[in-house]
Amino acid sequence: MPAKTIIFDFGGVLVDWNPRYLYKKIFSSETEMEWFLSNVCTPEWNQAMDAGKPFAEGIAELCERFPGWEAQIHAFYERWPEMLGGEITSSVGILSELKAGGYRIYGLTNWSAETIPLAYSRFGFFQQLDGIVVSGEEKVIKPDPEIFRILLKRYHLKPEDCIFIDDN
Repeated sequence: MPAKTIIFDFGGVLVDWNPRYLYKKIFSSETEMEWFLSNVCTPEWNQAMDAGKPFAEGIAELCERFPGWEAQIHAFYERWPEMLGGEITSSVGILSELKAGGYRIYGLTNWSAETIPLAYSRFGFFQQLDGIVVSGEEKVIKPDPEIFRILLKRYHLKPEDCIFIDDN
């Protein structure tokens, strides 16, 4: 029997999120921007916020470790909406077609609890979802099996009935 439930990740699947959209406006050279994103506001640091760490705490720690970069570090949260490039229209179109075809549609994402409301307010497709699990709210991130168990239990889903669409 084919899957009845489709679960979408958000970043890289439904939403084009990239810190470079913001930091290209801040830094005068791509080399400096890439150094900053590889050494200061790293993907691993951002993942801590996706796992539930408050931005205020994460920013304070980085400002202490990297004095002189405070404005650029603060921009990560203060100007976070500028990292959103828009919805990925082809994927959102597929989501809408599946929903219209009677599939149950859910979201499972590594995303900060502090910034997900900004994404919800910007993108109307979230209203089509039957349920959403956000890592920052649950304090556990993919690929930890626990976040998948949370989704399955909360929405009474059977794994054998589900397909998960992720960018990684």
